Amino acid sequence: MSKKEPQEHTEENQAKETVETTPETPKKEISPEEKIAELNDKYLRLYADFENYRKRMTKERVELIKFASEEIFTQVIPVLDDFERAFKSMTDTTDIKTIRQGEELIFNKFKNILTQNGLQEMKSVGETFNPDLHDAVTNVPAPNKDMKGKVADEVEKGYLLNGKVIRHAKVVVGN
Repeated sequence: MSKKEPQEHTEENQAKETVETTPETPKKEISPEEKIAELNDKYLRLYADFENYRKRMTKERVELIKFASEEIFTQVIPVLDDFERAFKSMTDTTDIKTIRQGEELIFNKFKNILTQNGLQEMKSVGETFNPDLHDAVTNVPAPNKDMKGKVADEVEKGYLLNGKVIRHAKVVVGN
């Protein structure tokens, strides 16, 4: 069994004792008009808070849309610099092989940046025609029965961005 330790008579304990020993004070009756005014005030403050929140969210959304592509542009600017250097060197160089290698390096750098940001090329040739992915430019006689209803040729590549079609592939379908 534990012994109760005597409580010290501090100001805090005396205040608690005073509160405990004083009889409850009767609550002031609030008139209906005061209650309405109080509720109306709460409503107006809540409405104002919501309006401020809505305006802030709208502003943030506009800024997000405005600057959403900033990251990809900062990645693409070095490629632009590479193109400028390549154009400058083309005027001084007559070696086509070197120019071709430089162009391939720039192309691969650009393609890697796009791939890292979620862009994917669609594989279309030999696949079954899918109107959600492909735009049929024309039909050609199928060279064999296996190619019937499948993509025989690709006129323009299609692209996906993070799994969503952003450009349909323009294809020739075997019939």
